[in-house]
Order: sequence, then structure tokens, then C-alpha cells
Amino acid sequence: MEEYNLESSEEWTDRRLDKVLSEYFDGYSRSFIKKLFDDGLILVNSKAVKPSYKVRAGDMIDISVPDPVSIDIVPEDIPLDIIYEDDDVILVNKPKGMVVHPAPGHYSGTLVNGLMYHFGSSLSGINGEFRPGIVHRIDMDTTGVLVVCKNDNAHRALSEQLHEHSITRKYYAIVYGNISSDEGTVDAPIGRSPKDRKKMAINNRNGRRAVTHYRVLERFGGRYTYIECQLETGRTHQIRVHMASIGHPILGDEVYGPKKCPFKLQGQTLHAGVLGFIHPSTGEYVEFKAELPEYFKAVLEKLK
Repeated sequence: MEEYNLESSEEWTDRRLDKVLSEYFDGYSRSFIKKLFDDGLILVNSKAVKPSYKVRAGDMIDISVPDPVSIDIVPEDIPLDIIYEDDDVILVNKPKGMVVHPAPGHYSGTLVNGLMYHFGSSLSGINGEFRPGIVHRIDMDTTGVLVVCKNDNAHRALSEQLHEHSITRKYYAIVYGNISSDEGTVDAPIGRSPKDRKKMAINNRNGRRAVTHYRVLERFGGRYTYIECQLETGRTHQIRVHMASIGHPILGDEVYGPKKCPFKLQGQTLHAGVLGFIHPSTGEYVEFKAELPEYFKAVLEKLK
């Protein structure tokens, strides 16, 4: 059993506790958190409460999370948007709202569940039974291209390129405000937030070096800017944290940006559009693209 003891922060005041915890524990689904409530594992000031409880200043919130149980990954007939496939790699265009691999609260409906159905045992095993073939991840509400490996040799080759920062990774995002320069670089270390363990933050003491290059693609009346970001490193939530740190959080990102979004969005407007690497068998550079999803195009049209 894992225990969490939290004191309510000012920004949580008068908000529903289930919504607060869904943001705080972004690796757990809402249904998983609801089950914790149902099982009496969430207490406020030592008393069980309902998910709709409105948080008050100074509340002491105790959460008990049961140890994960060993489960089998169930192959699921989930449609996958396959951009490319050969004997070594699969390039997938991940949709919004899909978790990459099983985790507490997300044991079904993940990309891995779909991969197991469509590709069975023909996936690399380096990352273990819960992450077969998975070399890198993108956030649940981030869309776009990622690579999956079919064998361990390909997996090792791609992992090495990630380690050396030689893989091309270009993302597209809409951010708040008007970025003054046409292009720039954010070079700031990222680590766990000392105030909130579920968040990442610029952490000069314990963070790891993180570098994001950006360039402006289009401006929208000073209120929003459409940008391309190229990762030199790949830290958790890197683009989201970096853009927020320079005063331009990503539109729809309620974790690192404004809590209220003027558009009906599920998460941030962030899309992994380009992925390029040296192919593990041919030794040639290959590059794959994923078109912007329809919801993203619709937002861009509304802003014009």
C-alpha cells in the first residue's frame, strides 16, 4: 500500500476533490480514483468523503493506493493508425486520449493492448511485459507519431539514438500569447516539482538538462501563437514545462497553464508531427510524419 498525505493548496479551494486528484495523479484514470473513494481509501481530515467534496483551505487529504496486482495484458482489437511497418519497426499515429502502456488505472484501451492484438509476440521485450516494443512515450492527450520496435536489436539501436539525442522529433503546438521572437531556445533543467510530485518543473538543483528549440509558424492577433518545437532532449512533459516557463503555456494544458480554456479541448494542443532516425537495419536516415488531427486543425481555423 502506498500512502500520500497532502495539504490542500490555495488553488484547490472550492474545487471538487475527484477533479483535483485526477490532475494531481495524472497517471491514474478517473475510474481508478473513483474506486479509491468507493473503497474508503481517500480521507479528508481523517473522514471518508464523496468524490464531489469541495476542498477547503487547510484540508489534510490522505490517499492510500493499493499495491499493483500482477495482471496479464489482454490483447484488444483497437484500431491503430499505422504510418509504416517493416520487419524492425512500426510507426503509429497515436490518437488523443490514448495511454501508451498499461499503468495503474489504465490496464485496458492502451496502445500496447492494441499492439498485442495486431502484432502478437512480434514485439521487442527489452522494456518488459508491460511495455513490449515501446521505445519512447508521448502523453495521453498528446497526439502524433511514435516508433515501436519488433525486435531487441532494433530496440537497442533506437534507444541508443535517443540517448545520443540524434533522433529528430518535431512537435506542433498552439501557445498562449504572442512570442516576441521568431525563434528561440529554452535550455533549462527539468525535474520533479518540489511542491507537487505529480508535476515536472524547472529544477536547477535536481533536474536534468533539457533543451527545446522553437520557431513561430503563425501568430493570431497577439493572443495565441502556432509554433514548431524540436526536442534536443526528451524529458517528461518537456515542451509543456518549457513553454510555460517562458510565459507561453500550451493551449488546453490545465496542468501547466490556465485552468479554464476558451475552447472545448481534452488536454493540450500538442502534436508529435515528425519523427526521424537512422534505420536499425539499412543504416539510412528515415523520417515519418503524422498529419495534424482534425480537432487541432479546427482550432487553428477558429483562430484565423
